[in-house]
Amino acid sequence: MGVVARRMVAAVAVGVVALGVVGQPVAIAAGRPDGVQQGLDGLVREGGVPGALASVSDGEGRTRTYTAGVGDLASGAAVPRDGQVRIGSNTKVFTAVVVLQLVGEGRLGLDDTVEEYLPGVVRGDGFDGRTVTVRQLLQHTSGIPDYEAEVEEAITQGRYMEPRELLEIAFKHGATSRDGKTFHYSNTNYVLAGLIVEKVARRPLAEEIGRRVVQRLGLRHTYFPAPRDRTIREAHPRAYHQEGAGGRLRDVTEIDPSAAWAAGQMVSTNSDMNRFFTALLEGWLLRAAQQEAMLTTVPIGDSGAGYGLGLMRRPLSCGGVYWGHGGDITGFETRGGVTSEGRAVSIAVTTDPADYAVTQRLEGLVDQVLCR
Repeated sequence: MGVVARRMVAAVAVGVVALGVVGQPVAIAAGRPDGVQQGLDGLVREGGVPGALASVSDGEGRTRTYTAGVGDLASGAAVPRDGQVRIGSNTKVFTAVVVLQLVGEGRLGLDDTVEEYLPGVVRGDGFDGRTVTVRQLLQHTSGIPDYEAEVEEAITQGRYMEPRELLEIAFKHGATSRDGKTFHYSNTNYVLAGLIVEKVARRPLAEEIGRRVVQRLGLRHTYFPAPRDRTIREAHPRAYHQEGAGGRLRDVTEIDPSAAWAAGQMVSTNSDMNRFFTALLEGWLLRAAQQEAMLTTVPIGDSGAGYGLGLMRRPLSCGGVYWGHGGDITGFETRGGVTSEGRAVSIAVTTDPADYAVTQRLEGLVDQVLCR
C-alpha cells in the first residue's frame, strides 16, 4: 500500500521481505560498521529517514541485525533491534500462499473464474468476474483497477474500511488492460483474493493466515491486526509520513490499516519475514504444483523483472536473480529479497518517503548485500 502501486509501475519498486535461514538474530558488533551498517547510516544521513533497521542472513544459519537513526523523534529513543513494522504489500504473499494451499487441497482452482466464488460482485468498465480468473488476480493480470490513491487519506485519519467499500471505490474506474495477460499492479486483486479465501474456507482471512502460516511456522512476532486495531503490539520504532520532499515528518504510528486488508495490513519483524520466506521458497508451505505456479512469472514491462503469484523475481547487478516482494504503507517502507544460494536481506525505514531517491537507495542496498 502507501505509494507502492505507483512505484512498482514506474520503476519496479517492489522487493521486500527478505528470505534467509531460520536463526536467532545477532547484533552487529559496535564500532565495526560493515557495508550494511554504512548503507543504513546513509539512508538516515543523506536519505533523511528517521530510522532504519535490517536483518541479513548468509544462508548458513548466521543472521545479523542492524539499526540506524532514532526510533522516536520526540524522545530520541533508539530503534529497537528487530522491531515490529507494518509490512504493507508483503501481506500479499501470505494471502497468495493461503489461496494456493486451498488450490492444493482441491477446494478451488487457479483457472476458476472469480464469478464462481463471488457471484455478481465484479462488474465494471472492461472487466467482469465471469472472465477474470483467480490466477489473474494473484498475478496482477486481471485488468481490474486499483483503489489505493483514493484511500490514503482515510488511512491517516484512522477511518475503518470494509473490503466491499474498497471494491466500490475501485470499480468506479475502467480496466487497466483487457487482454488478461498484461501486468498492472492493483491492490484490488488481493482484496478479491481475500474474499475468495473467506468464501471457500468459511473463516476470516486473518484466521486462515494465522492458522495456516503464522502458527505453523512459529512466527511469534507476526500478526494480522484485528478490525480497528491501530496499534503495533510489540517493541517498534515510531512511523512517520513526510508531507512532500523535504517536508515535515508527522507521526503516523497509530493508523487504521483496514484499507490495506488482504493487500497490505500485516505487522511483522525482519527475522520473522526471513523465516517465512525461507519456508516458502524451500517448499515447506506449498505442494510442488502450486510452488511451480507461484514461481511462474509474467514480465513487468521491459524491466527484466517478473511477477508470479504473489512473488516477484528481480535481476541482480552481479548476475542471477532474487525473489521477494515490496511493502509500502503509511509510515513504513520495506525492501529485500533472497537468492537461490539462501543469502537474504530485509530492510525497513520508518517513513513512506516522498522522495523516490530513498527507494532507489534502499533497493541499491539490497542489491549490494545480495551480490557480495
